[in-house]
Amino acid sequence: MEWDLIATGTLASFLAGQATTLGALPVFFMRSISQRTQNIFLGFAAGIMLAASFFSLIIPGLNAAGELHDGNKTIAALIVGSAILLGAGTLHLVNRAAPHEHFISGPMSGAERSKLSRIWLFVIAISLHNFPEGLAVGVSFGSPDDTAGYATAFGIGLQNVPEGLAVALSLAAVGYGRLFSFLIAVATGLIEPVGGFLGISAISVSSELLPWGLGFAGGAMIWVVSSEIIPETHRDHQEGTATFALMVGLAVMMSLDWIFG
Repeated sequence: MEWDLIATGTLASFLAGQATTLGALPVFFMRSISQRTQNIFLGFAAGIMLAASFFSLIIPGLNAAGELHDGNKTIAALIVGSAILLGAGTLHLVNRAAPHEHFISGPMSGAERSKLSRIWLFVIAISLHNFPEGLAVGVSFGSPDDTAGYATAFGIGLQNVPEGLAVALSLAAVGYGRLFSFLIAVATGLIEPVGGFLGISAISVSSELLPWGLGFAGGAMIWVVSSEIIPETHRDHQEGTATFALMVGLAVMMSLDWIFG
């Protein structure tokens, strides 16, 4: 294993995750944010995740698969396409198996609701949402493009700032204490280096796993955007605002990837 690369990927995913700490700090000074503002934050995060999925994960995955198979585009497409579906399918199964609760829209059951306390339902939801982000950062450090990992980490960190604020204020708004809400938002970032470590470790074992890992992470992130984030923002007839925020986030992440890549 390439231990230096593993350490770099894990550290980058940790720092990207801890951007939620910066975003959550205003919970000590702000009473609440409007539903419109929450939708803007979440839409912006969704746009960054979508762009990162394609520009930092799926496209490099196709290139890596092509290089491994003598430029055969058909094989490359089959590998990465299968990996995308595998990543999305895995998140779907985990989502159904783990009872969890959305931050804004209230309870949602996967399998039969358990007797877990409400806070653990929130923690599980955080894990479902943030693990693929850490995985994406870690896997991207295995890309042939040396700068792809840093661009992905920066983009994910950028979207974690408003996400941290939205999470902390949403928890405070439903009755949790400010310190507790802050700490839970911080905890969302601690999930990401776990995904980062697993992602970069798997890629370091064999270069054959690189296109599979990149596609898997991309599929997992797209699933989160489609299944979790977009439905949250398309409420109260605010689809236009959320969609515009998504487009801004996508443009920002595309620009970062192009400039640094």
